[in-house]
Amino acid sequence: MYAWPIVVESVGVSLSERVRPHAYFVVSAVFHYLGPAFAVLLFARVDVLGVAWLRIASAAIVFAVWRRPWRALGTLDRAGRLLIVEWGVVLAVMNACFYGAIDRLPLGTVAAIEFLPVIALAAAGARSQRNVVALSMAVAGVYVLTGVQLAGEPLGIALAFANAVLFAAYIVLAHRVARQDALEGIDGLAAAMLIAAVAITPIGGWQVVPALGDPVALLAGVGVGICSSVIPYVSDQLAMRRLTRATYALMVSLLPATATVIGIVVLTQIPSSRELTGVALVIAGVAIHREPPEPRPRSAPAGSAGRPARASARA
Repeated sequence: MYAWPIVVESVGVSLSERVRPHAYFVVSAVFHYLGPAFAVLLFARVDVLGVAWLRIASAAIVFAVWRRPWRALGTLDRAGRLLIVEWGVVLAVMNACFYGAIDRLPLGTVAAIEFLPVIALAAAGARSQRNVVALSMAVAGVYVLTGVQLAGEPLGIALAFANAVLFAAYIVLAHRVARQDALEGIDGLAAAMLIAAVAITPIGGWQVVPALGDPVALLAGVGVGICSSVIPYVSDQLAMRRLTRATYALMVSLLPATATVIGIVVLTQIPSSRELTGVALVIAGVAIHREPPEPRPRSAPAGSAGRPARASARA
């Protein structure tokens, strides 16, 4: 009886390893803008920062019930706890800036600006000519897709760039947590979301107070939290554990293309031929990218202990 949770956990890990990490990223990419598209519709009922609070707080509750992250926090050293706190604060401020930006600018423009700092992360790991070409095609696709037109409210542009910088920080911190051996990546995410809920409360908690008597708005906010913070962030952790940071950063170029598709389905924003060309370039860039090979382990010393290791490597 006591072994049953361990069996379930091991089966879950086995199944997650069988799914290709790129599939997890596709799930993350779809929900990355599906939730915000619903949030735009929710702005009519709740103020912008109130929606950001609902998103993070509802996700924190889901993670608390599901993972009980305080247990994981107790096993970390000081450096590990500091990493979780940094990630939580970044999540809180990033979401506040993002919602402030999409309230003032088109979703596609915010998506393009969000991608810009990530280019540096992808370029840092583009160690082959093929991957340089892939990165160039992805950048060209984002430019064609959005036109990178910065005309709009100055505050919206400033918030979009702040969100972009924080999104790059999110990738760096999330990738570090995903690669931690002492901490399950999803447990780290759950702990960071609790920190984010605390950090977002003085920023946007007061804006949700008028909506506390509106059950439709509260349920919609919970839906946004699950679509925007639970499903995509969990998918990110499952993908990042098996992808290099540079590869993940390049694949982020799919997000503006995803934003276009979500805009068609949810917000009835029909793309032009220019935008469709941009989507094709982005997808082609991601398709031709190849993960750099893992460094080969050093050869084992000659002898009986070394021969099985070489045989298993060939297998």
